[in-house]
Amino acid sequence: MAVTEQFLELAANGVVYSSIIVLCSIGLSLIYSISGFANFAHGDTMTVGAYATLVAFGAIGGIGFSVLSLPLGFFLAVVIGIAITAVVALVTERIVYKPLQIGSLGLLITSIGIAFIYRALIQVGFSAGTYRYELEALRPIDALVQYGIRVTEHDVAIVISTIVLVVGLHILLQHTDLGRKMRATADNPDLARASGIRTRNVELWTWTIGAGLAGAGGAFLGLFNQLVPRMGFNELLIIFAAVILGGIGSVYGAMLGGFLIGMIVEMTPILSTVGIPIGSEYGAAIAFVIMVLVLLVRPEGIAGQAVGGEGG
Repeated sequence: MAVTEQFLELAANGVVYSSIIVLCSIGLSLIYSISGFANFAHGDTMTVGAYATLVAFGAIGGIGFSVLSLPLGFFLAVVIGIAITAVVALVTERIVYKPLQIGSLGLLITSIGIAFIYRALIQVGFSAGTYRYELEALRPIDALVQYGIRVTEHDVAIVISTIVLVVGLHILLQHTDLGRKMRATADNPDLARASGIRTRNVELWTWTIGAGLAGAGGAFLGLFNQLVPRMGFNELLIIFAAVILGGIGSVYGAMLGGFLIGMIVEMTPILSTVGIPIGSEYGAAIAFVIMVLVLLVRPEGIAGQAVGGEGG
């Protein structure tokens, strides 16, 4: 394969993969900006969304017409998966995180335990084997193959769905009363509370939206690859690298960081063309190195502000 064709193919896959990482990074950043702790169960929350979508799609089936070779039933299953993921996150927040008065570090450690619980329950219910959605395998789009780009209509559907969700979140944050309350609470929760904002309701909505985006990311990750109980956990380091690169607590920074890290991870094999013999399996290691460098050089990240500021 020529270098140009390899570059285009890796770049195309990078856009698809980055779309998934963007959704999950936004969710993690939202929850951090309001709740004030790094939720290490976020990756396994993605897995909950993927398996919830799997079950829902199995029950609904391929009803209705198809969009980009995906039946309407699949999109409905994704919506159900998002809803189930949000409910699971809300229940966890209510019965585990909220009653604990142990500070951010204690909640972080608790979230690691929650991640193990999510993963164990999924393994009990589905075993440790791999699953795929019952969808027809597609050939790459013929019009793009001549340029060395091998993506399917399912990949295009992932990118378009991500754009729709990101635009919807932008509209919510910037042009709705809930969005203004979320930005105010993230900037200064005490002042927001003194101003009459019910910050507890805002916190619950933030958990709902953040977990829902993680659920959507997990569903699309299952479509992009396959479903295994560790699928979300395997992406957690990359998601944290994206959030830190963009700026912890910044939604728009998370979007940019998710796109950049996703592209870097998928395009790692291009380094072999310049004499560095590494493959895609080193993508997570490179993401980790970037995360450490950002923490050393610019800890606030690219945006460096919480949601609601100029960058967030």
